[in-house]
Amino acid sequence: MKLKQGLIQVYTGEGKGKTTAALGLAMRAAGTGLNVCVIQFIKGYKNIGELKSAKNLGENLQIIQFHDDRAQPIGKPTTIHKVAAQKALKYVQKIIKEAKHDLVVLDEINNALFYKLIPIKKVLEIMDSKPTKMELVLTGRNAPAEILEKAHLVTEMKKIKHPFDNGINARKGIEY
Repeated sequence: MKLKQGLIQVYTGEGKGKTTAALGLAMRAAGTGLNVCVIQFIKGYKNIGELKSAKNLGENLQIIQFHDDRAQPIGKPTTIHKVAAQKALKYVQKIIKEAKHDLVVLDEINNALFYKLIPIKKVLEIMDSKPTKMELVLTGRNAPAEILEKAHLVTEMKKIKHPFDNGINARKGIEY
């Protein structure tokens, strides 16, 4: 580990940009030689820009997905979502113990909590057991109060206007 002090950051809110902010941080960290792991709790699409970019950045930046790459809207969680989120949680517990990463991003973990795919108790334990020199980032809407309380930095993305509201779908290279 190369950080002198690692903190806990949360990016939450209804606005766009939570994952984008976390990936920007991951890219910056990897570019300075830090070892970064991004675990995507709900996303599983293999044909997305961040996966392709991570491969180009080398071995300092890993993005790991546990979800199936078929479109599975999260609005109505299924067993597939729950199994994927629980596998992701087990993997996070393992890498936190191994302490080989300088930055760990838990992408969409707040949504996994909101939909009760994983227990909050386990996430709070991860936050408590995080190595002192590891930075931990949790993203996703609906971050629980207990998560916000433990974090050192909390940023809320606020939606003012969004193209989805006018029927404009997600665009490759911009939203994914």
